Amino acid sequence: QVQLVESGGGLVQAGGSLRLSCAASRSIFSVNAMGWYRQAPGKQRELVAAITSGGSTNYADSVKGRFTISRDNAKNTVYLQMNSLKPEDTAVYYCAVRFHSDSSFGSWGQGTQVTVSS
Repeated sequence: QVQLVESGGGLVQAGGSLRLSCAASRSIFSVNAMGWYRQAPGKQRELVAAITSGGSTNYADSVKGRFTISRDNAKNTVYLQMNSLKPEDTAVYYCAVRFHSDSSFGSWGQGTQVTVSS
């Protein structure tokens, strides 16, 4: 098991930037992948970005070219750099871990609120 703690959310104007951090309670070096999800009011939780142990990344179409996921294994931390933010990016952002390639993302953190004003 691993505990995840997200931070870095806040209120920002459209076009602005934020960097979210996800600190893990133990090493994430060997896990299959880390991911960032978000959930807006009244909507289902959606995968925003993921990064594998090998460094491969994938993004939701809605954030491609604007968001960048990265990981620092030495710090057991995953980041989400969010640029050119839009009001529709407003949501609670969650970090999650996928231990194996055939498992689901889990071990959810408490989330961090991102609010983008127009």
